[in-house]
Amino acid sequence: MESYKQVLKKVELALVKGEYYSCIEYLLPKIKEYPLSSKEGGNLRTIIITALCGINKKDEAKKFCKELLKSPNHKVREDAKYLMEVIDSPEIKKPDNWNIKFENNITLNTSKVNKFRLPKNIEHEKKFINTSSLPTGETEPFQKGFIFLIFLFLILLTTLLSGCVKIENTLDISEVNSIQNHLSVESKYINKFPWQINFEKKIKKAFPDSKITIGDLDFSINNNNLDLVKTRDVINTIQNTAAELANGSTKFEISNTEKNLFLMKKYNYDMNFDLQNIPYTEDLELNFKVITPNKVSVSKTTDPQLEVSKNVIKWILVPGQINSLGFSFWDWNKLLIGSILI
Repeated sequence: MESYKQVLKKVELALVKGEYYSCIEYLLPKIKEYPLSSKEGGNLRTIIITALCGINKKDEAKKFCKELLKSPNHKVREDAKYLMEVIDSPEIKKPDNWNIKFENNITLNTSKVNKFRLPKNIEHEKKFINTSSLPTGETEPFQKGFIFLIFLFLILLTTLLSGCVKIENTLDISEVNSIQNHLSVESKYINKFPWQINFEKKIKKAFPDSKITIGDLDFSINNNNLDLVKTRDVINTIQNTAAELANGSTKFEISNTEKNLFLMKKYNYDMNFDLQNIPYTEDLELNFKVITPNKVSVSKTTDPQLEVSKNVIKWILVPGQINSLGFSFWDWNKLLIGSILI
């Protein structure tokens, strides 16, 4: 079974070479292995849409767009809406000598997949430009699908440039009874946005005794020695301050349960960020990190917004919806062990 990187490399090469039919016939059976809920499934379906537009099969492209509109990933749904608008956009009439004519008499065969292999020595192949002084003749038109290939490039470029402001909140519960919360806001532009400056002023006023650091492009605040109730209040204050500047409202809930098994304790945590009233924007990147004392396990192991590594959870928050997280970990029953030692 081919890996996702191998599949992606083949279809990208097919798009560059303008082999749209081969790209589509190769991908159609492959996307069954990558569900719509996964990041890989969304990317491969976007490539199919681009290839279908390259051969002027807009109706088939719309069907895949409608599938992407059902994705649980908010960004994928927004990209699908944008693709639908582009596909449905009216064609501008131009003189015949300006148009590139396509031959659209080939029917896609989903049952037969072309054998699609990369040249073995493609990396070592050297290409030379013919610099002879012979006349080149009449300028030839662009190849089929050139406009849509550029369109795909712009989509990828937009993805790379998204997240002009990065907000990351780190919740350290290594000590269950002494929780630490660290918030950092980093701007990727030359200067801070006006709302960032207003946000910093409000946070300084709300937490006058906290450790605050302000730089030219960043801002951070630390709140230490918190219990669970104070942790919830601190994060809610931060969220409500940001939501007020965005003309919205938010709510954060955190709860935990403990299960004693003699020398060990099992801690179960549930978190909910209600961001339904916060408008989605690609200029904002929201990350929430949780640090636990020992190896952590999450309830939603297939959630594309989660990345788990030993005792650290990296969680991408999506505005416009409710973000939920459940996790658990084991820790020593320090009170009981201390009592036994005494």
